[in-house]
Amino acid sequence: MRTVFFKNKPAILAASSVGGPKESAGRLGEYIELKADNDTFGETTFEKAEKKMLYTAIKNSIENAHKEIADIDAIIAGDLLDQIISATFSARSFDAGYLGVYNACATFTEALTLGATMIDGGYLRSVVCGTSSHFSSAERQYRYPLEFGCTRPPQAQWTVTGAGACVIGKGEGPKIISATVGRVIDFGVTDVNNMGAAMAPAAADTLCTHFKETGLTPKDYDIIVSGDLGVLGSKLLVDLIWQKGYDISKNHIDCGEMVYKIDEKEYQGGSGAGCSSMTFCSYFYKKLREKKFKKILLMATGALLSSISSQQGESIPGIAHAVSIES
Repeated sequence: MRTVFFKNKPAILAASSVGGPKESAGRLGEYIELKADNDTFGETTFEKAEKKMLYTAIKNSIENAHKEIADIDAIIAGDLLDQIISATFSARSFDAGYLGVYNACATFTEALTLGATMIDGGYLRSVVCGTSSHFSSAERQYRYPLEFGCTRPPQAQWTVTGAGACVIGKGEGPKIISATVGRVIDFGVTDVNNMGAAMAPAAADTLCTHFKETGLTPKDYDIIVSGDLGVLGSKLLVDLIWQKGYDISKNHIDCGEMVYKIDEKEYQGGSGAGCSSMTFCSYFYKKLREKKFKKILLMATGALLSSISSQQGESIPGIAHAVSIES
């Protein structure tokens, strides 16, 4: 059994999102709370900019929940950089417990799952969950520094420069009903630019498990939101889940597909740990609050690679965690 059912249904009390200039000019721009004027966000390096974006999202989510820092028992956060420095350096500015987590681009729903579990069990009162990513820092981390001038192949996605954070606790707000923990799936994909193909099998496995263990079907959700499979990965997910007897073609959407406009020429869409958090904490959270969506399944997806593993010839394992949320 990999699905946790929350008896007390923890609430998402508030959320906040920060987007880079490219993301703020995209389709989600009107929903992003704070829009950065440039990729450095007033800092001297891309890594410092990412840290500031996550810090700001965490701080603003607490303020939006009308709480003080003293009201927050723990911050559960992660990012894509070595030693998850964006999350760790953000957490050092807050007088609260800290759990640093990493599941690549699936980190946001991992954080939501852990936070909801601790709130539901009565162990903590209020928890902040957040993640971030930055295009320039991620390129340096996983592929090539921008100065190298490497050409991006057509299957590559654009790492989202953004962050999102939300406060979980008891009170008013969309309720977290259940969470399905993913398992590591590896279909042998070795192309470090083709994240969608690497993650789609894990997403299909988590969805199948969720439907079997909850007794629900795709029709029970207004919308099924995957994290950052992009255009190609989304098509693979629809095909893979169809082979298992489930049709999600009518109500599935991917955060990576939503972020950019066509004229921005990011045809595979976005990716990154900040992709799902920024999208959820802006667009989807607002729609849940407005009751435009009554029930959604948020499933962030992650490619569990590093530059070292790729250089040593390893394939790319995938992971996906799903969280069921009702307005």
